Amino acid sequence: MKGYIFAFLFLNINFYFSQKNKSLDCYDLKKVLEVEATPLYQPHLDASKKFNIKLLKDSKDVTKYNNKGKMPKVKMTAKGYKVQKLDYSRPYLVSKAKTTLEKIGSKFSKDNKGATITVTSITRTLEDQCKLRKVNKNASLGISSHNYGNSFDISYVRFNGKLEHNTKLDAALLKVLKYYESLGRIYFIKEKQQSCYHVTVRNY
Repeated sequence: MKGYIFAFLFLNINFYFSQKNKSLDCYDLKKVLEVEATPLYQPHLDASKKFNIKLLKDSKDVTKYNNKGKMPKVKMTAKGYKVQKLDYSRPYLVSKAKTTLEKIGSKFSKDNKGATITVTSITRTLEDQCKLRKVNKNASLGISSHNYGNSFDISYVRFNGKLEHNTKLDAALLKVLKYYESLGRIYFIKEKQQSCYHVTVRNY
């Protein structure tokens, strides 16, 4: 009987540590940091580091900044935008990014008779990013501006909650993004593989 109890405990302890190690081995921080950003993307990372938010490694980091009031929760639905179901990111942003998203949505809606945009991704921790890479090899291997809580993605193929290409509304969204870029408030990149605009808010 003692032998069965020992075997049971041994198997459960092994299972516990194997699961713990899986989470620890999700990403290699040293390798992640070694990946160099492209010249196009570097300004996004530079802007991210000006909010005094350290690299977000896991949910505990997000909770810590949220509790301090530095990363408030983003409304899933607000004037001019709707956040889709988030599988690999979290609805939190630094205050200035949250406000900027709300302004982008509001202006887009006002300029386009109440139309809405769709936010597809917000803040990602390094663990979130690791999980995303398992299902999407196009996801960034290196550091992402999403890892600092000041970036979000806006779909250019989903407007008013419908997945369909709308040339008129796509052009209207681009116009709004260029407006905020001209004010020095954001950087943005059109990501063709993800069908979205990657938007990074600057600490203006």
